[in-house]
Amino acid sequence: MNSGSIKSLSKVPALTFIFWIIKIAATTLGETAGDAVSMSMNLGYLVGTIIFAAVFIFAVTVQIKAFTFHPLIYWSTIVATTTVGTTLADFATRSLGIGYAGGSILLLALLLSSLFIWYKSTGTISVESIKTPQAEIFYWLTIMFSQTLGTALGDWTSDTAGLGYLGAAVLFGSLLVALSGLYFWTKVSRTLLFWAAFILTRPLGAVLGDFLDKPIAKGGLELSRYSASATLFFFMIGCILIFKQRVDEKGR
Repeated sequence: MNSGSIKSLSKVPALTFIFWIIKIAATTLGETAGDAVSMSMNLGYLVGTIIFAAVFIFAVTVQIKAFTFHPLIYWSTIVATTTVGTTLADFATRSLGIGYAGGSILLLALLLSSLFIWYKSTGTISVESIKTPQAEIFYWLTIMFSQTLGTALGDWTSDTAGLGYLGAAVLFGSLLVALSGLYFWTKVSRTLLFWAAFILTRPLGAVLGDFLDKPIAKGGLELSRYSASATLFFFMIGCILIFKQRVDEKGR
């Protein structure tokens, strides 16, 4: 097999049940790890964002240069997008003072712009198209925006809307169940459902992460951000090692 044919291989895992379990764990880890660096280490949102942005760029570069699908590389890149998304969203909504609603609107605009430019450039935003460096760059940029949007949306729902962490988790979990119903019982675009589900797992992870490490007085469990992050990390590693993931060749 020559290098050209290797480059055309998909490096995105199939969208199985375990994919979504690991994705939710990764987004929750991104919340606790992002907060650990920016808050527990007292580095602040800007410094945290710079650190995680560097990790994100490195991880995406490694992922794009890989010839085939490597679960550890792929999920490391996902975690990189969700950690930078956490600190970036907190920096935009809190340090810049635009608020959760303003941050959510801004990030939604960036996400939709990324999807639009991707579609105009390649003719599709389907997962099955992630076989070239150009498509991969759009894929990871879009994911990073979706993770950042999800953080702001989760904070807005749990705090400003007053649902609390568990109430917001029930809301986003219910929306994901509804999307599952649309997937199994309707002919709604699978690409649309994928991106909707991918986006919604982030605020779910954000509020679950906040529930784990926020003070009891604010509705959280007040667990150590370090121990919560370590537990989620080893859970993800266990899932990756135990459940063999296949490559998604058909975008399903």
